[in-house]
Amino acid sequence: MTNDIHVVGIGLEGAAGLTESVRQLVERATLLVGSDRVLGYFPEHPAHRLVLGDLTQVIREIRRQLAKNEPNCCIIVLVSGDPLFFGLGRLLLAELPPEHLTFHPHVSAVQLAFSRVKVPWQDAVTISSHGRSLERLTQALQQGTDKIAVLTDKINTPSAIANLLLDLDLPCEYQFWLCENLGGTDERVRCLPVDAVHLEAIAPLNVVILLRQSEPSDTPLDVATLPILGLSDHSFASFRDRPGLMTKREIRTLILAELSLQPEQIIWDIGAGTGSVSIEIARLSPTSHVYAIEKTAMGTALIEQNCRRLQVTNVTSIYGTAPDILSQLPTPQRVFIGGSGGNLLAILERTQAQLGDNGIVVLALATLEHLNQAVNWFSDRGWTYRLLQVQLSRSIPVAQLTRFTPLNPVTIIQAMRSDTINNL
Repeated sequence: MTNDIHVVGIGLEGAAGLTESVRQLVERATLLVGSDRVLGYFPEHPAHRLVLGDLTQVIREIRRQLAKNEPNCCIIVLVSGDPLFFGLGRLLLAELPPEHLTFHPHVSAVQLAFSRVKVPWQDAVTISSHGRSLERLTQALQQGTDKIAVLTDKINTPSAIANLLLDLDLPCEYQFWLCENLGGTDERVRCLPVDAVHLEAIAPLNVVILLRQSEPSDTPLDVATLPILGLSDHSFASFRDRPGLMTKREIRTLILAELSLQPEQIIWDIGAGTGSVSIEIARLSPTSHVYAIEKTAMGTALIEQNCRRLQVTNVTSIYGTAPDILSQLPTPQRVFIGGSGGNLLAILERTQAQLGDNGIVVLALATLEHLNQAVNWFSDRGWTYRLLQVQLSRSIPVAQLTRFTPLNPVTIIQAMRSDTINNL
């Protein structure tokens, strides 16, 4: 069985970019298949031409040519780059006998883009937005993927991708590389400010490269420009391998309300993570003092880094595991439990023993099991408590449209001992 269909990858340099053997193969073609653009690279070729448009019709015609079983039949399908890398090759393999197909890849646009940006790309994630939503890109950005290549289309343009980046309010920043007409004489590669992409005239043939930047430095932010309450998530340095592991802005705001803060209080933040809740408390109540308890050294370092960035001096970062470390801390009037490390009941017992008069405990729980444990514990001890179930979604752009993307649901518990007078 001969291989009658040759799928040839080609770049913007046209026939000049083909190897001699592949060029000779194209010259023998009896049928040339491709877009108007790539067929234009061979204006004098005598073969019959079939323009890629209606793929069903194209497949039907290729099958008809194969059925003729002519000895000199040579079908050449011309495609951009590597046909098996988000290309036409997958469809051809699904619709035609594989034994009739031979692939001759060219350098892919993504490979060219990373070579121009001068970044190794063996660990990069490539996302095609051709005829697709940007859901997969959204997930990759929220997960803090280091290197992302995006193949754009007429709807999911570089401007649409930039708008998505701005609206997601990510806890990390991305460098935005726009790579246009790669391999052509009018090639252009630029690193652009994300908020300025929409101002640019952009060539239709382009690839976007997104490179995650190093974590924010200790350089203090201009706090005069920041809101009193509800700092954006990207104000905080976060865990590099888990950038989403942070109490989100909207949830922080509700937690602060449930804490019913007063001046000159001692507050514990147990399982403080990056310190986002501690810092919000400290900025809102500058005469109070917050003890941010975190069991990981990385978390403790992030808390201290974020305090320096946001110029907060009334937070003490405590490296230790609750409940063991709690006995060394001063009596709190407010306690927030954002993480328990599997020690929720023991933490509640220690909190009960040390909580000051008229104290309030607030928990943010993401699992039903922990919610059940906490409710049973408060009920068994006669505490007064209330639950606030939070299911929020943020709007994000989808090309020229807008949709909602949900945050993880959280249940917030506000609890007080039965002898505490609720002055809310």
